[in-house]
Amino acid sequence: MIKEFLQMHGEYHDDKSFKELTTLKMGGPIAHFVMPENKEELKVIVNYLKHERIPFKVIGNGSNLICGESKFQGVVISLKRLSSYRIEGDEVYAEAGVMAPVLAAALAKKGYSCLEFASGIPGCIGGLVYMNAGAYKGQMSDVVSEVEVLKDGELIWLNSDELHFSYRRSIFHDHPRWIVVSAKLKLTKRPKEELEELMADRLRRRKETQPLDKPSAGSCFRNPEDTFAWKLIDAIGYRGYHINDVYVSPKHSNFIVNEGNGTAEDYLNIVYEIQDKVKEKYGIKLVMEVEKFNC
Repeated sequence: MIKEFLQMHGEYHDDKSFKELTTLKMGGPIAHFVMPENKEELKVIVNYLKHERIPFKVIGNGSNLICGESKFQGVVISLKRLSSYRIEGDEVYAEAGVMAPVLAAALAKKGYSCLEFASGIPGCIGGLVYMNAGAYKGQMSDVVSEVEVLKDGELIWLNSDELHFSYRRSIFHDHPRWIVVSAKLKLTKRPKEELEELMADRLRRRKETQPLDKPSAGSCFRNPEDTFAWKLIDAIGYRGYHINDVYVSPKHSNFIVNEGNGTAEDYLNIVYEIQDKVKEKYGIKLVMEVEKFNC
């Protein structure tokens, strides 16, 4: 019954796993996977699953997600097909599945400044809004004007003041069943050569300082006030530390990477060890930036 319904409202698979859907490349099998073609199909699917009390998880690029090895018996909904964007005056309308680097590059070519800070973040617009993602002293709260949300079965718009943005947080952390469907981002004009040079420089810096060639979920911990997580991890001697195939990156110690067949259990054991040792030595509680699911 579930399979037949989902097949009518998107591209359906029953042989997917989180290992192939996340940038960390770990996680177990999924009972049902579907990619709706548009936001109306998304609305139909979500309302059906809620009515039938079937568990579900909405994902984008899976770049900030760690998943357990046990089979998820519910439905994973991918927003990757919600990938259209268009410039509307001094704003850009972008659906949740648009990749941030793709949009940043497209806007820069037209001479629009907006997402240069996110040009190296391998996530979708929906995920970046959810996390209030940021880099290089920029963050989504700086550019978001409105967000379209699937809330309580209906599509509504919330303005930026209603989103309760803070450091790596938004209102969606308090309402996990609300789904970011699209966003309007503010644009300013700037010479395209300047923007493209800036983004190229930042990409070079990322390649030099981050393990972009290894499966990871990006920065593992939020930076505490007045310091950096990587400095604390270095101070307890955990740069290069590993459990089985999961390593604290020697290149950047706030990245925990999968060198082969790493598991969520190994990843989280490292996380908990780091948290305990940093708390014991410095009295600081490191908070995970990566989202746990089915762990």
